[in-house]
Amino acid sequence: MSKEITSRSEDYSKWYNDIVKKAELADHSAVRGCMVIKPTGFAIWENMQKQLDKMFKDTGHVNAYFPLFVPKSLFEAEEKNAEGFAKECAVVTHYRLKTNPDDKSKLMVDPDAKLEEELIVRPTSEAIIWNTYRDWIKSYRDLPLLINQWANVVRWEMRTRMFLRTAEFLWQEGHTAHSTKEEAIEEAKLMQDVYAQFAEEYMAMPVIKGIKSESERFAGADDTYTIEALMQDGKALQAGTSHFLGQNFAKAFEVKFTDSDQKEKYVWATSWGVSTRLVGGLIMTHSDDQGLVIPPKLAPTQVVIVPIPKPGEEIDEVANKIMAGLKEKGISVKYDQDEKKRPGFKFAEHEMKGIPVRIGIGKRDLEKGVVEVARRDTKEKASIGLDNVVAHVEQLMEDIQNNLFQRALDYRNDHMTSVDTFDEFKKVLEEKGGFISAHWDGTAETEDKIKKETKATIRCIPNDAKEEDGKCVFSGKPSKRRVLFAKAY
Repeated sequence: MSKEITSRSEDYSKWYNDIVKKAELADHSAVRGCMVIKPTGFAIWENMQKQLDKMFKDTGHVNAYFPLFVPKSLFEAEEKNAEGFAKECAVVTHYRLKTNPDDKSKLMVDPDAKLEEELIVRPTSEAIIWNTYRDWIKSYRDLPLLINQWANVVRWEMRTRMFLRTAEFLWQEGHTAHSTKEEAIEEAKLMQDVYAQFAEEYMAMPVIKGIKSESERFAGADDTYTIEALMQDGKALQAGTSHFLGQNFAKAFEVKFTDSDQKEKYVWATSWGVSTRLVGGLIMTHSDDQGLVIPPKLAPTQVVIVPIPKPGEEIDEVANKIMAGLKEKGISVKYDQDEKKRPGFKFAEHEMKGIPVRIGIGKRDLEKGVVEVARRDTKEKASIGLDNVVAHVEQLMEDIQNNLFQRALDYRNDHMTSVDTFDEFKKVLEEKGGFISAHWDGTAETEDKIKKETKATIRCIPNDAKEEDGKCVFSGKPSKRRVLFAKAY
C-alpha cells in the first residue's frame, strides 16, 4: 500500500480526499466550499460529457444556454421549487464596488448601485427556462421541445467535499416540454434509462433504477426517477435524477399551447441532470489503497509506456511502433520519457493516477522479443510478444472494463440485505451497511422517524419492486412492497 494514501479501512473519508489530491484531480480554492478541477479531473469530466452529450443528441435533444442569473420574482413563481432551494441560494444585490473612503486600498459595495430586483445565482434553471419557453411555445407544432444545457450552478452548501458536494459544480440540465402527460412521463423514464446505461456501460458502476418517495423528490416535481449506486463504504450515491414536473412550471409561468383541436392547454414538463459528482462516484466505486482506478472507456490516458531504465534508440523505436498501433485502434497512449524519474517512481505515479494499462519496455525483455504489460485493476503482469502487444492491449481494455463492473456488482449484491424487523434493520446498517430492502408503510412520518433514528433514507422504490404483502419494519402497518434504504452521500 502506498504510504501516501490513508487506507480505506482506516479512514474512508480521508482516503477519498487523499485520492483526489494525490491523483491530481482537484484542489481546494480560495472560495470556501468551491474546488479547482485540475487537468486530470477535468479530462475525466470531459470524457463523461462527450459520451453523455452524444447519448442526449441520439435521443433527439439539442443544446442551448440560459443565463446564470435568475430574477427573484421568477424564482418565486413556482413555490415548491423556490422553497426547496431557498436555503442554498446565493443572491446578487449590487452591481458595483467603489473605493472605501476610510481606506483607499480597500473596496466596498457602492450603496448607490443597488439592483432594482435581486438576482439569484442559479441553483437550477427551471425558472429562467420556463419563463423563456412561454415565448417559444405557442402551438402543438412547437412540441416536444427537447433542450439540454451544460452549465455551472451554485448551491451554498455548508458541509462540502470535493466533487461530491461543493458550493459550485458543473452539470448538465435537460428541460423538456410536451403536449401530453404520457409523453412527458415517457421522457422522464427515457432519461433515467440513458443515465443508467451511461453509468453501467461507461463508468462500470452498477445502479438501481427507481422512483423517489415524496419527501425525497425534487422540489416542484410530481415524480422523481433516480439511479442509485453503492460506494465501497456501504453508502449510497444518488448518481442521476430525472423529474416529471407535471404542469407545475407551465402553470407558474403561463406556458400554454394551442392543440390540434384548437383548444388552449398547459404543456407538460420534465427536467433531468447529472453533475461532476459522477467523478466522485467513479473514485469511490473502483479506486483502491494504491490510488485511482479509472474504467478504460473514461480514462484520459488508457495506456502508458515506461522505458526501463530510461529512453534509448532501440526502446524508443519499439515504443513508437506500439503507440502507432494503439492509436490506430483508437486507444489513447502516452510515452513517459522523463529521465529525471526512475521506473519504480513512474510505476507508482501512473498507478496512483489510475491509468488502466502500463507497458514496460526494457533491453532484456527486447532481447526476448517481449514487453511487460501490467493491468491496473488486478495488478497482474504478463510478458507479451511484440507482435501481439496491440491486440493484447485492445482486449485488455474490454476485460478491465468488464471486470470493474462485475467487481462493483458483486460488492453491491453482497451488500443488498432484506430485513423484516427494525432490530435487523439497525444491526445491518451498523455492521454491514449497503442497501436494505424493507417494507415501509408509505407515510412521510415513518420515513422521517427512521431517518432521525438511523440516518438512513429511502433511496428509491425500485422500478422492479414486486407486489408483496408485508408489515412496515418501523410501524408494523400493512405494506405492499419493499423499498431500499441506505445511508447516503
